[in-house]
Amino acid sequence: MAAVLLNNVDHRDLRVAVGHHARYGDAINQTRVFPAEYEELQRDYAILLRRDERGDLFATVQLGLDPDENLFLDDERWDARYVPATCARGPFSIGVDEQGEPMIHVEPDHVRIVADGEPVFLPLGGNAPLLDHVSAMLQRIYLGLQTERAMFDAFDGAGLLEPATLRLDLGEGRCYNIPDRFTIDAGRLAALEGAALERLHRHDYLRPALWIASSLGNLRHLIDRKLRSEARG
Repeated sequence: MAAVLLNNVDHRDLRVAVGHHARYGDAINQTRVFPAEYEELQRDYAILLRRDERGDLFATVQLGLDPDENLFLDDERWDARYVPATCARGPFSIGVDEQGEPMIHVEPDHVRIVADGEPVFLPLGGNAPLLDHVSAMLQRIYLGLQTERAMFDAFDGAGLLEPATLRLDLGEGRCYNIPDRFTIDAGRLAALEGAALERLHRHDYLRPALWIASSLGNLRHLIDRKLRSEARG
């Protein structure tokens, strides 16, 4: 069933399963992310840039190394300080009304819609905490879709984008290659000066560039998660 506009009349009794598990679609080895999340993401994940079929850049975080592998899943728990918005939004999405205003929609037959889940609305119709959290996540996605292209164009114009094929060495001759990615060249970023530096600072693109560059260190932690997962069998 297609997503429908969420409202506190038709959906007053709606309940949503929280937590994370493969049955909810969380067994994925990467997911798309957006600029408003970078500060939280760079503490736990490697933020990598890719090009879509049209050549436009978008950002992802690496969650696993094998297909359908999420090394941050731990039983019913997501083992990180922050869950990416695309994974935290559950059955909800953003649509626009006839005036172009963003509105929250819900998929009525989504696997997370359950009888014993967390309520979406309070008994008198106000937003329950779950919906407030989801709204914040959807806002990050919506704003990111409006603004990220200009930011990536600015990175490209400043010569900061670095093509990368990442080679992750697990030892004993085992390695994983993650091809066709881009990152921020930390050396070029540190060397920026004058008008180029001022342009990035004026639009608040310097901080996201730093977060992308610094996040690459988390690939080492991803390897450690992989090795621990294999050791547990």
